[in-house]
Amino acid sequence: MRRMNIFNCPMDVATMDEMVCWISDRVRQRIFTQHVVVNVAKIVNMRSDRRLADSVRNCDVINIDGMGVVWAARILGYDVPERVAGIDLFSNLIAKSEEEGLPVFFLGGTQAVVEKTGEILAKGYPKLQIAGLHHGYFEENEEAVVNQIARSGARLLFVAISSPKKEIFIDRWKDKLGVNFVMGVGGTFDVIAGQVRRAPLWMQKSGLEWLFRVIQEPRRMWKRYLITNCKFSVMLLRERMMTLFKPTLG
Repeated sequence: MRRMNIFNCPMDVATMDEMVCWISDRVRQRIFTQHVVVNVAKIVNMRSDRRLADSVRNCDVINIDGMGVVWAARILGYDVPERVAGIDLFSNLIAKSEEEGLPVFFLGGTQAVVEKTGEILAKGYPKLQIAGLHHGYFEENEEAVVNQIARSGARLLFVAISSPKKEIFIDRWKDKLGVNFVMGVGGTFDVIAGQVRRAPLWMQKSGLEWLFRVIQEPRRMWKRYLITNCKFSVMLLRERMMTLFKPTLG
């Protein structure tokens, strides 16, 4: 696994298989690992949100989720073999947890969504140990939820809360969660529970998942993606110009 730094954000370059093996090894050794993914929107928002930026940079591993970031890195001369999408990494880690008998905890979404997620995953992975689950609306009761997670015996914690709340929550409580691995998974529970459809594979590979989300939720998503995509394009252009015209030392 290699680390690069673009747009003032560190990112770890690895294939999906390499990442699953690396995380699994650390969990087996009980080495605490805080994981995060970055995409176009998150990188743009890190420019104006200091708490989000610090929370991301404090993570032990930072994966590239969005194809837009993969393409940008390649344009800037970095060798990025593939993106490590959060929802796909989640699925791989669930399978690995079942195989190795590692208890998991699901945190986030509505109570109905997180319960449905647990139910579906329990059916799909019969030997998976679900140590506990809790909805994502606990702002006034954070410490009690943290204590519940710590008492559950979970080794892996998956947090399905929107950014930047999940990054800030994990960064604030990581020393008291009692788990070996914690990962923010965004809207993954909504997809598993059938509340939201994931983009077709061809759109995923073409970097058009954002467009699929806009089509599904136009009122909520169109402005967000229009603004962040435009800002990211400007950031990439500036970074590329700096690379082209960077003075060389004789």
